[in-house]
Amino acid sequence: MASSSPVSYDNKKLEEGFVVGMEEKKPIPNHENVLQKHAAFFDLNHDGVIYPWETFQAMREIGSGVLLSTAAAVFINVALSQTTRPGKFPSPLFPIEVKNIQRGKHGSDTGAYDSEGRFVASKFEEIFVKHAHTHPNALTYDELNELIKTNREPKDVKGRIGSFVEWKILYKLAKDKNGLLQKETIRGVYDGSLFEVLKKEHTKRITSS
Repeated sequence: MASSSPVSYDNKKLEEGFVVGMEEKKPIPNHENVLQKHAAFFDLNHDGVIYPWETFQAMREIGSGVLLSTAAAVFINVALSQTTRPGKFPSPLFPIEVKNIQRGKHGSDTGAYDSEGRFVASKFEEIFVKHAHTHPNALTYDELNELIKTNREPKDVKGRIGSFVEWKILYKLAKDKNGLLQKETIRGVYDGSLFEVLKKEHTKRITSS
């Protein structure tokens, strides 16, 4: 698997516990379908449909290696294509319809998205209340594994795999230099704002190398 550099920090942001570019944000509105915002980053041509090659390119733009980006594109589009296209004949191109992305919500997750794709703040906070034993606003690698294990639902193979893959990719791409997933970083995943931050960081690394 191709390697990728962790998100960089300047001293001030490191002390404050934020990813560069991830400032402390206003609460996410609980009436918005923020899962659509999360998915929209991967819709590169903004036509409401995400194809595997768009998923691949978006993954590359946030710093993922070729192998991981390829695997992610196959996994994500195969898993979500038909569930987000209700009543339509299966397509060999495995498109994902952004407007129906909430239909692809799987089990064994944190519950921070509800069935309509809205952000559930209490469930988000619960992540840290239950699992942030070392730092109140961050998760270590072991604490992340504890979170994944705790959320497993019986006989939910698809949900377990989905949750495992999503959290492991996030940790690989967005952990800080101390191996921590910061709270604001995780919040940024839920509303999609983290992806633009990672994209800028990756572009900066390329241009400076």
